[in-house]
Amino acid sequence: MPLPSLDFDPTESAGSWLMLTEGGHRVEFATPDGRPGAADDIMLTGRGLDFWGFIPGLRNFTLLGKILGADREARNAYHAMEQSHEFQNPQCWQDIDLDAYDALLLPGGHRARGMRRYLESAELQRIVLDFFLKEKPVAAICHGVLLAARTIDPATGRSVLYGRRTTALTWAFERSAMIAGRIGRFWDSNYYRTYLEKPGQPAGYMSVQQEVTRSLAKESDFLDVPAGSSHFRAQTSGTRRDSHSDSAPAFVVRDGNYLSARWPGDVYTFAGTFAAMLDEKRV
Repeated sequence: MPLPSLDFDPTESAGSWLMLTEGGHRVEFATPDGRPGAADDIMLTGRGLDFWGFIPGLRNFTLLGKILGADREARNAYHAMEQSHEFQNPQCWQDIDLDAYDALLLPGGHRARGMRRYLESAELQRIVLDFFLKEKPVAAICHGVLLAARTIDPATGRSVLYGRRTTALTWAFERSAMIAGRIGRFWDSNYYRTYLEKPGQPAGYMSVQQEVTRSLAKESDFLDVPAGSSHFRAQTSGTRRDSHSDSAPAFVVRDGNYLSARWPGDVYTFAGTFAAMLDEKRV
């Protein structure tokens, strides 16, 4: 699981780590400098998402933060992951021995400060390409899908996701978070937008969904919850998250050895599905 030095999503990383380790898989980490990374503290604590969040003392009282930040299960998982030997002793991105690993998992995060280096890394794109070319299992969630979408196969000149079906952070979710952030975190109104549109570009052009879609063979290869889903409201409201015991709110897409999901609210189903995919390889 490669991570940036800071600002990765605590739920997507720790929820995945928890489900995989509980399934008997060993998860190792890599960061740009070989030192332990640090998740986005705003997502981890929920502090700083309310309109009083810039005031010392008052920022400890959270309302929006309870809804938008990591929940208790995710926070507990993160603190457990943080104490693990593997997390405390990551490799450098450049030192990863690709042949030593059976699978690759790409978590996301939206805070531009730390995530852009991860999303734009040529080194990580080389790693992603290797896993796809060797047909090893790859899982990506939220902005992690963007890293995969930006990985170009030199033999074809196209993204490794070209010809595959995928989901990722949807524009509906990203836009809703952006609106909530501009109300609650008004002094940092673009906190939820990793990339912003340039003059002349339509709204959402630089969203995760639209950039990922532009890398695909056809627009319909980007999948979202179908209208006929029996759990449609739970899956699309953005107010319910899955858990160890409740997969109803989750939506994941599997295409062969590639698995994708939309946001932190899918993580337990996403990682549980990936663990099952790895178990298939053991047989």
